[in-house]
Amino acid sequence: MTTQQPTGQAANATRKGVWRELRENPYILGLSTFASLGGFLFGYDQGVVSGVLTMESFAAKFPRVYLDSSFKGWFVSTLLLAAWFGSLINGPLADRFGRKGSMLMAVVIFLLGSALQAGASDIPTVFAGRAVAGLSVGMLTMIVPMYMSEVSTPGIRGTLVVLQQLSITLGILISYWLEYGTQYIGGTRCNPDLPYAGDSFNPTTDVGPNGCTGQSDAAWRVPFALQMVPALVLGIGMLFFPESPRYFLMRRNEEKALSALARLRRVHPDSDILRQEYLAIKTEVLFDESIARDKFPGKSGISLWVSQYSSLFSTWPSLKRLILGCLIMFFQQFMGCNAIIYYAPTMFGQLGLSGKTSGLLATGVYGIVNTLSTLPALFLIDKVGRRPLLMCGAAGTFISLVIVGGIIGGYGSTLASHSSAGWAGIAFVYIYDINFSYSFAPIGWVLPSEIFNLGNRSKAMAITTSATWMCNFIIGLVTPDMLDKIGWGTYIFFAAFCLMAFVFTYFFVPETKDKSLEDMDVVFGDTAAHEEKTRLFDIAASVGLTDALPSEKVDANRVAADEVE
Repeated sequence: MTTQQPTGQAANATRKGVWRELRENPYILGLSTFASLGGFLFGYDQGVVSGVLTMESFAAKFPRVYLDSSFKGWFVSTLLLAAWFGSLINGPLADRFGRKGSMLMAVVIFLLGSALQAGASDIPTVFAGRAVAGLSVGMLTMIVPMYMSEVSTPGIRGTLVVLQQLSITLGILISYWLEYGTQYIGGTRCNPDLPYAGDSFNPTTDVGPNGCTGQSDAAWRVPFALQMVPALVLGIGMLFFPESPRYFLMRRNEEKALSALARLRRVHPDSDILRQEYLAIKTEVLFDESIARDKFPGKSGISLWVSQYSSLFSTWPSLKRLILGCLIMFFQQFMGCNAIIYYAPTMFGQLGLSGKTSGLLATGVYGIVNTLSTLPALFLIDKVGRRPLLMCGAAGTFISLVIVGGIIGGYGSTLASHSSAGWAGIAFVYIYDINFSYSFAPIGWVLPSEIFNLGNRSKAMAITTSATWMCNFIIGLVTPDMLDKIGWGTYIFFAAFCLMAFVFTYFFVPETKDKSLEDMDVVFGDTAAHEEKTRLFDIAASVGLTDALPSEKVDANRVAADEVE
């Protein structure tokens, strides 16, 4: 089955090229940059915890978190479990209160969580702060990409979604280097012989009678507090940007929808080009409503919401797509990337780096590698395809982790006196990160969005997103105990999943490069996309849409993404 060629406005968007469209739409670029701060907050909160857990002043304040590996795992994973819940509940909230409304709600919640973490004086408070911030992070990771995709033009939609991923890695990077600086904020050294940030620091024996150390509480409170700044920028900035036109059309407010679209495109509401795009969005909204009305007659509200999710499990072709999407997200987490992000200083310590300063420095370099290694995916994903990148990434991560595990297992506690072996292990941690960052990190988000048909894409994406959060939660929870009890076996454990990811990709993951939604029908053995395209054409004709139809725009987006990436 051939891909229908884009026509009209969608084709014009494709022919213009991405960089020209970005230059012609600085308002959209600025809006998306503000919105991507939601991803920055996620990345920052991911990264900040790794350094905090190694700070002696934090250990003196919360010795149980510092010493008990299980408790440490719960400290990290509380945010992730709450984020899983936040990603699930924000769909109905976004439909009820708007994309902007749910985003602003998430910002307020995040500010509360950050304040609780920064001001915590006992374990219940710091855990509550982690949970509240996690709820907000989950909400933002769901709503920000949705908002960006709904307000952007077809030709730059893929680039703006990638901007979200880059913001996540930038948040991790900044948190790492910020903590490298704040660790030097001094406190009152009750014991003049107390080592500063030493490897042997034990909060139960090395603190003075008043619990003081050579490091101020500000060393960890400042990083927690500073994450409130980008959250405030996001909240205040979004007050001045328009709501999604799609949301207004869902609420039957056509006047506001047209006005919002005119603000986004910076053209007069009566212009022909704007009217055509407005009718295309209206067609998509009516299409979604007609699908819900025909498949679930008489249902509304929570009942409709539950039925729409249940339908994903009702037939084997739709379930097969869902399983594939969830397994991609599963391997993305169980290959171990976030385990390194959360516990990097600890892992570098196992490789012989002495002193927490050295561990934090190596962690900061890891953040730089993580950010830069994401960039090749922009240029390769639609040139060489998804499958080759995934298989190369899986093979590279497998080999790297086996070598790191072998070095730690072979040298053990003597690594500090075998610096060459230790540095080789550190190098392969970076090589692991390079291979993961151009493959499963970005493609894990891209590929699930390409295999679902229009009628259930948003619901299916909510499930795959919640799957990655749940897997992330498990990894954050068990990794400290694994590092403590099985040591080098931790790396072999994650290497085994890298190998399984390679085998899974080779045998089960279809190539989606240059494939239309109808091509996906052939892969999964149904006719959903073909039937939906017919319905779209009928609805488009009924509203008087004469230019590019929404179904054509789907293919046009695919072509435009090729040109960008």
